Amino acid sequence: MGLFNNQFANVIEWNESRDDVIFWLWRNKEIKRGSRLVIRPGQDAIFLYNGKIEGIFKDEGNYEIESEIIPFLTTLKGFKFGFNSPLRAEVLFVNTKEFLIRWGTKSAINIPTPSLKGGLPIRSFGTFTVKVNDYLALIDRIAGVKQQFTVEDVKERVLSQLDQLLMRWISKEGKDLFNLQVNAYDIARGIKSDLDMELLKLGLTVTDFTISSFTYPENVQKMIEKTASFDMVGDIAHYQQMSMIESMTEHPNSSMASMAQTGAGMAMGVEMMKQMTSMMTNTSTASQAQPSTTLSCHQCGHKLSPNVKFCPECGTKVQASSSPSTGYKFCPECGTQTTPDAKFCNECGHKLF
Repeated sequence: MGLFNNQFANVIEWNESRDDVIFWLWRNKEIKRGSRLVIRPGQDAIFLYNGKIEGIFKDEGNYEIESEIIPFLTTLKGFKFGFNSPLRAEVLFVNTKEFLIRWGTKSAINIPTPSLKGGLPIRSFGTFTVKVNDYLALIDRIAGVKQQFTVEDVKERVLSQLDQLLMRWISKEGKDLFNLQVNAYDIARGIKSDLDMELLKLGLTVTDFTISSFTYPENVQKMIEKTASFDMVGDIAHYQQMSMIESMTEHPNSSMASMAQTGAGMAMGVEMMKQMTSMMTNTSTASQAQPSTTLSCHQCGHKLSPNVKFCPECGTKVQASSSPSTGYKFCPECGTQTTPDAKFCNECGHKLF
């Protein structure tokens, strides 16, 4: 894990290849003349002497202890005497990145609800991110008893409290227990606040907490999905029709499909009869509404064609008259049909009376 080779030089470094280690303590080794400190990207190095922080180094690089580090460690007694004797100190290497940790409830949490005596069992899953925030608290609470601290250590601490926090914030922010995802943001925000207060005691801070999903028992989930379907359809009659069509499509040779097809045929026939009746009624109405323009001779009663000037039967000149059904006039001079309000014939110009 750490590299310290007295054969070549005293090298203080953390060659940690695992990305789930939050800190590692270099300890019980002597710092001598010629020692070097190696700080890699994403690391801070904290010098400890007798359990106290003597210096924090955050810039990556390869530093000589005597010429580059000693000036910053003025309180270390060994340095004041120029390394006449080896100095036994400790260096705490801290991973400064944010750690993404996945979480999930180990067992279902029974959320109290009036409709269910034993409560509604719910599982939940999500992620949270943490990072080191307070070196003093980290050293005081953890580094004093552990040489390294990992993501798994943080996860165990969080999961030991998460069930109670979920129950608390679901009861407080979960407006609809059967659709908790709607309030997932508010629930997660409350949990993040409480977890952050707890982890700050260890020198860590929670930078984010998310809830990916809530899951219910299978029978409850089916009930939720069915209720959602009814709500989405809205019209139960329409829902039944759609279900029948879907059943016919999946089972075209079933008795239900045959009955439905027969009913559909009868319905189509009735609809066609309605349309034909409507067409005949409209035609009759239009025929009755069509104005009659037939003219009769006032002398012999012979039916006259439009625009005739003399009766072809008796030779009597057609006189001006109006049709009782339409109100149209006929010119006495040329027999041309005119509009009821015309004062002169539009054919010969004869004045109409």
